Amino acid sequence: MPTILGQNQYGKAETRVVRITRHGRTHHIKDLNVSVALSGDLDEVHYSGSNAHVLPTDTTKNTVYAFAKEHGIESAEQFGIRLARHFVTSQEPIHRARIRIEEYAWERIGTSGGDSGTGADETGHSFVRKGQETRVAQITFDGEKWEVISGLKDLTVMNTTDSEFWGFVRDTYTTLQETHDRVLATEVSARWRYGWSGGDETMPDWDDSYEQARRQLLGAFARTYSLSLQQTLYQMGSGIIESRDEIDEIRFSLPNKHHFLVDLEPFGLTNETADGAVYFAADRPYGLIEATVLRDGTEPRIPHDMTNL
Repeated sequence: MPTILGQNQYGKAETRVVRITRHGRTHHIKDLNVSVALSGDLDEVHYSGSNAHVLPTDTTKNTVYAFAKEHGIESAEQFGIRLARHFVTSQEPIHRARIRIEEYAWERIGTSGGDSGTGADETGHSFVRKGQETRVAQITFDGEKWEVISGLKDLTVMNTTDSEFWGFVRDTYTTLQETHDRVLATEVSARWRYGWSGGDETMPDWDDSYEQARRQLLGAFARTYSLSLQQTLYQMGSGIIESRDEIDEIRFSLPNKHHFLVDLEPFGLTNETADGAVYFAADRPYGLIEATVLRDGTEPRIPHDMTNL
């Protein structure tokens, strides 16, 4: 045979599942986008077309819906762990399951009274989609060990001062001017890997860990007097590693959302930063800063390219 089969997997991508739990007039929403990828003893379906070892992707979709009803959704990570365990342990040909989840957050709409006369209770079932970021998780199980990677994307942050950029290399093509007071803005994409791998280890509180890591990330961004976006990245990562014992590795991808001072001199106006200034926000091209921060003594396992993670 002149060719052989290499790595392969299959599954159902982007199953949207919304689980609403009702406690009287107070409701709770879990809104997930779940992608399942299965691999194992699947050579024959590629070579001969035999589906004897193939669990239909439609079945994986149905499993997502059924598990959401039967078991509920405690957290994205816990839901992914339950699904991965099910596929690997219930299907002999399947040796490895990878579950990727995006979670879309909702918050309650606050009102002061209303026509119904129910007051605060009126907000118990009314929500608005949060627009700040998307929570993500990837759960992988091979029948023995687990790997859980969590994180977020599309979290846009900005410091309007306490940021400089100077002392950089200059060559024939350098036109950028040094600055000692600039706007620093970025859209954070971050993934962090947990040390938990199953067995007798205590499972982290996934929701609390996410909230604490996010809070630490934002706090470090706000507190750091930045001489470079790289410096800010490292402070965010090291802050999470040092404060969260359950996290061993974190990788960031930070596009620099450049804000440039507008030249207003043609109109007889001085545009300086001392009392506030006018900027134009450039969406491209942009600087892209990426790096991994590790707990000392651990090996990096998060892929450098997080496009599909």
